[in-house]
Amino acid sequence: MKTTLVKQTIEDKSVVWFSNTNQYVVLENKTAEIISKLNTDISVEKISQHLANEFHIELNDALGFVQQIQNEIYIPNTKKQSSDLKDNTEYNLTSFAKTKFYKINTLVFKVEYLSEFEEYLVHPKFSHLEITETSDFNHNFQVFTQEDVTFLIINNEFIGSWPRKEIHYFQGKFSMYIVQYMHNKPEEDWMGIFHASGLGNDKKSLLLLGDSGNGKSTSLAILQANGLTCLADDFVPMDIEKQHVYTFPSAISIKRNSLETLLPMYPELETTAEFHFKRLNKIVRFLPPKTNQPHYNLPCNDLVFIKYEKGSDLQFNKISKIEAFQQLIPDSWISDNVKNVEVFLQWFANTNCYKLTYSNNDKMVKTIKNLLNNDL
Repeated sequence: MKTTLVKQTIEDKSVVWFSNTNQYVVLENKTAEIISKLNTDISVEKISQHLANEFHIELNDALGFVQQIQNEIYIPNTKKQSSDLKDNTEYNLTSFAKTKFYKINTLVFKVEYLSEFEEYLVHPKFSHLEITETSDFNHNFQVFTQEDVTFLIINNEFIGSWPRKEIHYFQGKFSMYIVQYMHNKPEEDWMGIFHASGLGNDKKSLLLLGDSGNGKSTSLAILQANGLTCLADDFVPMDIEKQHVYTFPSAISIKRNSLETLLPMYPELETTAEFHFKRLNKIVRFLPPKTNQPHYNLPCNDLVFIKYEKGSDLQFNKISKIEAFQQLIPDSWISDNVKNVEVFLQWFANTNCYKLTYSNNDKMVKTIKNLLNNDL
């Protein structure tokens, strides 16, 4: 029943990671202490007796409390989690209807799509990187769907297959391989991928976070137009060695209702193609990031939960790290390597977490620039 635990104190709570389920659980410090004891085979009776003595409570009350922790938190998190990757490796590889070539830094990627469906899963965010057909390419990606399962083959190696309801896992895996190749770092060298917008100046970076519709990508585009560097949008990689944010070249997604604000800054959006993502119920155009340095990366220790709210005064203040953590984790991929988890939790414990609500673009830009310049 044992599992590997990683525990980190953040503010007045304990965050505990369980290796068997790859789950992060926020707990009271005493509860986390009991979990640790259960995991070292100290009996429920012995833990309960110690608890009863420490808090001067009845043994039966202590026993009931410890058993509840064991049954509701510890035991469920000792069960092995099934992998997101499907074990289905049976497929019939047929001819591909479409082939695209993309150049990222000095690398050329050949991507073969079975149909428009697969193309639509990948191409829009990378269309600005498309080049003419060439026989000189570095990596060959093949994407096809059979019986509502989408397959990914890279350089003739089966990577995985995903049913339609888990298609976002396919998109994440596709992008993860792009990141590995463009920065020459294998998966184990990445601490995590964050569903955020990463931007910086020449000194440091920060992450913009927020629910869909809060204006995260629009804010990123405004900040880019005002001299800051867009490192990545929606898929932000951070390495394990330095905890730096690295570039990812996919385009910034711009919704229709942001065009009026952004057209004066980016006239090219007027004629940029629109894409209708029915699954997400949104129509977007894509704006290429203006990052020219191939392996650009910057340290990051600031998280900003940003929201555009029409007519509001600018509000900018620190928020609870625990609150921020609980919002960050569900949409993020964090390496399940134990050492990487330890580094991630230590990194997060040292971050600054803010909430920024605004309606005035100039005030928002000034606030973010001040934060990056340590001028608050």
